Amino acid sequence: MTDRLPAADLPNMVAALRAERAEMLNFASSLTDDEWTAPSAATGWRIADVVAHIGATARSFYTPAGLRTIFAASLEQVNEDPVDRRRDWSRADVMAEYQRASRRATTLLDVVRRTPATRARLPLAELGRHPMGLMIGGALVFDHHTHLRHDMAPTLGRPVPPTDADRMRAVLTWMIAVLSNQVAQAPVAGLDARVALTLTGPGGGTWWMDEAGGLAPSNGAVAAHVTAPALTFPDWGTQRSSWRDSDVTVTGDFELATRFLDAVNVI
Repeated sequence: MTDRLPAADLPNMVAALRAERAEMLNFASSLTDDEWTAPSAATGWRIADVVAHIGATARSFYTPAGLRTIFAASLEQVNEDPVDRRRDWSRADVMAEYQRASRRATTLLDVVRRTPATRARLPLAELGRHPMGLMIGGALVFDHHTHLRHDMAPTLGRPVPPTDADRMRAVLTWMIAVLSNQVAQAPVAGLDARVALTLTGPGGGTWWMDEAGGLAPSNGAVAAHVTAPALTFPDWGTQRSSWRDSDVTVTGDFELATRFLDAVNVI
């Protein structure tokens, strides 16, 4: 479970969300009308739909609509419905909601992180329970980062926006927390022997996985060690690409590491 993992650095997560919000506003405002309506790499979604999705997600954290996400059986379906309702919105309306909702969600995160509520564990569809502060900041930074750099900019042939250690740490903290819950819900055979995952570069670190989920590294032994650049994890860790085609190195029990890596699919 996620409480076996190190606590999230929430002040840095607020800074990360502010930075990602500014990046998205700069990117979206620079698009031509043709780019705005062009297909993204997210199946079935235009660039406009991706922005609408992120705005709707941010809004769900402070409105009753968020309860649908908490109790939903499928996060993907919960994501599709708000996008469908916004397909006919004008560009100005989509951007207005995104600006307002992302600003309010950022303010909410900054308030919640200073209170005991930040540790309250809430369910998020099939992704398991997460502390409120981590769920707001982690999910939104991850959404911004991954959609912008993997679904939007490359599809339009635009340069991928830069990032930094704070933003990457927020992305990785959320991804590992979700992965921890997924592993605990559907254990990988043999994972009682433990696999270590080291992500190198800005925001990187080392995490361990066993049959109960993620935990911080200790002095015990691991059966396999997986190493990859942190910048590539949001791509292959969401199965946008295969880990086999990425710069992933395995030492130790290759068969166990392969079973683990094949199971990694953070949504």
